[in-house]
Amino acid sequence: MVVIDKAILHILDVNEANEVFSDKLLNMDLSTVEFLIKHIEKSVTSQEAKKGTFYTDSEFKSLVEGYKNEEMDFIAFSREVAASLYKLLITAEAVTSADVLICDARIDEVRQLVIFKCNNHQGYVHQVNVDEEGKINTELVNNYAILPGLTQKMDEFVFINLENMEVLSKSRKYNVDGNAIYLIPELLLECGQTPSPAETIKEINKVVKKVAEAYCQDEVAAVTAVKNFITENIQNEAVIDPVAVGKEVFQDNPSMQADYSQAMEDAGFAEPVEVNQEATLKKMRKHKLSTDTGIEITIPTDYFENTEFVEFFKNDDGSMSITLKNIQNIINR
Repeated sequence: MVVIDKAILHILDVNEANEVFSDKLLNMDLSTVEFLIKHIEKSVTSQEAKKGTFYTDSEFKSLVEGYKNEEMDFIAFSREVAASLYKLLITAEAVTSADVLICDARIDEVRQLVIFKCNNHQGYVHQVNVDEEGKINTELVNNYAILPGLTQKMDEFVFINLENMEVLSKSRKYNVDGNAIYLIPELLLECGQTPSPAETIKEINKVVKKVAEAYCQDEVAAVTAVKNFITENIQNEAVIDPVAVGKEVFQDNPSMQADYSQAMEDAGFAEPVEVNQEATLKKMRKHKLSTDTGIEITIPTDYFENTEFVEFFKNDDGSMSITLKNIQNIINR
């Protein structure tokens, strides 16, 4: 359950070098509350979000603690956050203007500070004009400050647990002085990050394919084994252990296990990561294949190794064939 106690919006127009800081809190009418709650619920469970820990000398952490200890009010605190972010954004290349929403909220009874950086998107809105004679003229107007809709995702966000100061964030890289960096966590928050669940799964599949290819093994079968293992294990505990995945997939070959584990460690993905059970299971239950001939096939993971439904053949010329079986009906989509 999400309860929003305070919320405010500031405008960071980097294109016009203009900051518009609000002096008042948002009016929490039904549409505003719905907008904020929907995006909070969607973002806090995002598999692209990374957990983080503030550096001991983080100035942002000190700022948050000052607000938490009531050394400043919410409006003054939010303006400092927005001003700090603006100063960083104007140093980066190819930055779009943004609205910054800051909330003091309770998520499942835990007090959290929420920061949404809503990059402005282009869109069309209608405008009604009335001339001197009272005649109405309607027109389309190209608007450059469109916020994400309820079905869309926030571009970048930060959740700070005010009870234990843990950080959860999703951010993008910006070019600053010729270096691509995660501007919000690295420069604004000054915190370290662990890999996100989505990144971890992607890296596991990447390394499994690479190791299978190096040992002339079937890459498709190896990736399928990954999905089967993850699907089975996260039903009991919503955690993925990359090392355990390698031991299972390459259980008959210690050398492949060792190469996989070393590659995951070198890439910084050796530690277990918590995942959203429902979202991960939904993703793992299907296996999508793309062929070099442009054909795409989506097969339920449960059927992948069941030769009663699908079978793979290696032809004498090195090409592959796929046979789909026991089909009663085909629907065009």
